[in-house]
Amino acid sequence: MKKLITIVFLLAVIAAFYNSAYSQAFRINGYGFYTLDDDVEAVNGNNYFRGTVKAGALWGGSFEYNAMKEYGVEVAYFRQDTDFPVNYYTGVSYDKDFSLGINYIMFGVNRYIVIPKSPFEPFGGIMIGAAILENKDPLPGAESSTTKFAWQIKAGVNIMATKQFGFKFQAHVLSAVQSVGGGFYLGTGGTSAGLTTNSSMMQVGFGGGLVFKFGKNL
Repeated sequence: MKKLITIVFLLAVIAAFYNSAYSQAFRINGYGFYTLDDDVEAVNGNNYFRGTVKAGALWGGSFEYNAMKEYGVEVAYFRQDTDFPVNYYTGVSYDKDFSLGINYIMFGVNRYIVIPKSPFEPFGGIMIGAAILENKDPLPGAESSTTKFAWQIKAGVNIMATKQFGFKFQAHVLSAVQSVGGGFYLGTGGTSAGLTTNSSMMQVGFGGGLVFKFGKNL
């Protein structure tokens, strides 16, 4: 349900900008990435939590408005489904594999390096927003979802096959701050109690996608 709401929200943003922005320049970007393993750890006294957000596919899309050749304002949605094996100790040591769904809703600014008469568009950018994490296998007393602050830094290059269409190559670091830990996976009562400290996710990704340009040619 949350994924559907997110997609509807993104489409509504695109529709809202379309009529007013058609005489300007804007882009629709499609993304596909491979993210590396990310180890997370939280310690509180003698209790601890250690896990690995496993490597996997991250996909998404965005709408980008370009008021100038050198700058773009972007609204993006990303999704990842992955495994999260965890070892935790709250008096007794446990091991469990969780299924994790991550939704990112992001807003940010891109900076382009304009090379006259060249198909290459080097760029860098920074985004902030929210990460909605879904624990598909929650323990008794644990929250099944949580929403945390997220940020992204990225760099790459667009290679334009035509003035309206191109290919995107990008590397990024994507982080959900204080997103996983005791309250989310271990629970807060009964046998699954004992650790409330959280840890941030820091995901490194490589990949790219497609770029579609519309409107005024800047």
